[in-house]
Amino acid sequence: MPADLVPLASTSQIERTPSREDGIPADLEEDLRAFGCKLIHEAGILLKQKQVAVATAQILYQRFWYATSMKQFGIGDVGMGSLYLASKLEECPLRMRDLINTYDLLLQRTSHTLSKPKDPFKYAPMSYFGNTFYDLKDALVVAEMQILKRLGFNVHVVLPYGTLINYLRVLGLTSRKEVCARAWGYLNDALQTPVYALYAVPTIVSAAILLTSRQLDISLPSSPPNCWWDLFDAPWEDVWSVCGYVMRLYRDRVPEDRMRVLRLVGKKDVRGWLEENAVGRS
Repeated sequence: MPADLVPLASTSQIERTPSREDGIPADLEEDLRAFGCKLIHEAGILLKQKQVAVATAQILYQRFWYATSMKQFGIGDVGMGSLYLASKLEECPLRMRDLINTYDLLLQRTSHTLSKPKDPFKYAPMSYFGNTFYDLKDALVVAEMQILKRLGFNVHVVLPYGTLINYLRVLGLTSRKEVCARAWGYLNDALQTPVYALYAVPTIVSAAILLTSRQLDISLPSSPPNCWWDLFDAPWEDVWSVCGYVMRLYRDRVPEDRMRVLRLVGKKDVRGWLEENAVGRS
């Protein structure tokens, strides 16, 4: 695949993202990226949106944070804008009000988890003419515009699912349903990480197959010069790096870290956290 068809982050962007330049730790940025993608995924399910649009939205969302900082835009607003834009790109557009109502529900649930985690959640619909709706509408429009602007209107996305099926066919694994399902799941989980903005699709698909083969104890040719990933021009170091990104999603987190992410959905929350921690460091 030609390199210019896969917009990837530059080395300088990877080494020092805009969010890290503003003082956000790497682990917190990683968790906020993942949580924003979870909100996109949950919104897509509630709206019964096509998987291709949801996946495209998550990839655009990940790319955006290599162009700007979480101090400037909230992960909730950008996630909402990404899903709205991706739905247009994949020709399955959403009604703006439906998307806003869905994100309002998700954000209310997040606030409820912070304030009353043991009580059952009950959604309180917003007023049709209240400030909440118009604030979210403005945030949605601005987010969509900023995504297009900061990505230079380069919103071409290559999804990995067709490539996965082709690679499994080459390796003779398409007849095993558990292999297809597990590898497909790893590709979906990888959407919560930055790998689609860092590596080409063949590398990501090879990583999903590698994780699947190890989880299911499937033997594939792995001794030089007969390494199966070489068939797909996927460098071993990059494949192993992608596996690391995906496996970090499953690491145990202390409750304090989970609550910290829930508190930082908006840009004002992030700015307040940075001010508090700047005072603490000084």
